[in-house]
Amino acid sequence: MSDHDGGSFLWFLAGLGVGTLVGILYAPRSGDETRDQWRSKAEEGREYIRNRARDAKQQASDLVDRGRDVVTQQKEQFRSAYEAGRQAYQEKTASPEGAKNV
Repeated sequence: MSDHDGGSFLWFLAGLGVGTLVGILYAPRSGDETRDQWRSKAEEGREYIRNRARDAKQQASDLVDRGRDVVTQQKEQFRSAYEAGRQAYQEKTASPEGAKNV
């Protein structure tokens, strides 16, 4: 590294320190008030996340239930179609007329 890069870093640190000092001096609230506000906002955020997670879980459960119902309905329709086809085949092969065509 060159000296120029080291000097830039020192100026950066000096600016960081001055910015921090000015921020502390001109803060609109005391440290306790600021920490209380941050805690309150953090709690609101936690509660929001909990509610969203609960809603997402409920939606997922509803989707799974609907999917299960659709699959059950499709199975019933398939079973009915299979039974109708099987019965038609048996009737066709059992009748003397159907035996000639096969």
